[in-house]
Parts: sequence; structure tokens; C-alpha cells
Amino acid sequence: MNNSFDQIINSEIPVLIDFFATWCGPCQVLGPILKEVKDSLGERVSIIKVDVDKNQELAAMQQVRGVPTMILFQNGKQLWRQSGVLSKEEIIKNILDNLSN
Repeated sequence: MNNSFDQIINSEIPVLIDFFATWCGPCQVLGPILKEVKDSLGERVSIIKVDVDKNQELAAMQQVRGVPTMILFQNGKQLWRQSGVLSKEEIIKNILDNLSN
């Protein structure tokens, strides 16, 4: 996963990584919100979900201490990071505020 993760975050298109766990209630709330974010932003952003239980080494590398944690990357750089559930509007605003276009 690490090699493909590096390829994913080195994209010119911003990539929002959602670190989640299947047993996490707030993560289940965030899922449909992220779908709405993707529907609103379309090709301007990629959204990838990473199960922390199946990818513990990757979660540790990214210093994910709690779920859900969202991290926005572009060209391999972390642009924004947030733990917890945000509204669709807050997530979109944070993505757009951090784009390096």
C-alpha cells in the first residue's frame, strides 16, 4: 500500500484521504458527506478511503491518532488535516482554500 499511496498523493489533482474504521460511528456519518463533497467537486478532487485496521502501518506513518481523520494532499504535500466529522460545506471550503492552482 505504501508505494501506491505515494503515487496517489503525488497527483496534481488534490487527493483527500479519509482514514476510517468500520467500527467507528462518526466514520459512518462522514462517508455519505464525503460522497456529497465528491458529487459537488467532481474531477477537481479525488477522495480515497483508507481503513486504519487494514492499513495500520500507513496510518502510523501518517500519524493518524483518531478516526475519522481527513488529510488533503497535492503533489505529495500535505495541505490540510482534520480529525472528526465536518459538514459538506466545511470540507469543500477547506479543500478549495488549500488548492495550489
